[in-house]
Amino acid sequence: MQPLTTRKGTLAWGERTYVMGILNITPDSFSGDGLLTGQETLQAALAQAGAFISAGAEILDIGGESTRPGSQPVSTEQELERVIPVVAALAAAFPKTLISIDTYKAAVADQALQAGADMVNDVWGLRADPELASIVARHAAPVILMHNRSKPANAQIQERLGGRYTGMEYEDLLADVKVELSESVALARAAGIPDGRILLDPGIGFGKTVEQNLELVDRLDEIRSLGFPVLLGPSRKSFIGYTLDLPADQRLEGTAAAVAVGIVRGADIVRVHDVAAMTRVARMTDAIVRRK
Repeated sequence: MQPLTTRKGTLAWGERTYVMGILNITPDSFSGDGLLTGQETLQAALAQAGAFISAGAEILDIGGESTRPGSQPVSTEQELERVIPVVAALAAAFPKTLISIDTYKAAVADQALQAGADMVNDVWGLRADPELASIVARHAAPVILMHNRSKPANAQIQERLGGRYTGMEYEDLLADVKVELSESVALARAAGIPDGRILLDPGIGFGKTVEQNLELVDRLDEIRSLGFPVLLGPSRKSFIGYTLDLPADQRLEGTAAAVAVGIVRGADIVRVHDVAAMTRVARMTDAIVRRK
């Protein structure tokens, strides 16, 4: 699998696990870490980003719209107001760190890439906005294509444990996810995005039941068999909460277990909230499974 070369360096897939730190520029993040605090948002984002980088994060993922089950969408204008100042500030403050914009909207991706973002993380795998693929191609940016079958009708919300999906039917979970990710890859290729700039995400928590999420982590190697680098995002998610009967702020150990198993099964990037702890988990797991 060819490395991903960017203007900020090279990601050599298979040699180590890369850590992506989550910066939620929202008031309603499921994990309680939203940074939308009025005039202090920019300062809060810079402080958190600096702490993440010091703790080992190589990538910062900036998002301006919550994707938790039951969340309400925000307008393009509102999302732009939230994320563009943050992207620009982070790009200026941390010029050697990769910045990912977590959006499915072409206009947001376009302006974020102009403001200093390096890659696009699309939770709808280029299916939500038909213009996004061409924007990514025009900027020659890498793109993360996530599998997503989220349906509000299947979202079940519990106050203590948060939202989860129930009654999600797949003929064959891994086969279906692979087919639908391959369809997203076809959209990327059709727009002129080369394979070397495509990454895949199985979409833990997005339109899957607790048991289906557990199975996806355990069989992540089957996603990687498609021939693309894989991002895994299990951090603090409700499949951990419902498995351990714990709220979002008590899911550190569960996240660590999912990250470690994911790396064993082939994850190249782990997207996490608790960067310091998960960097240690990744380094230790790498020392065991990536010995040369």
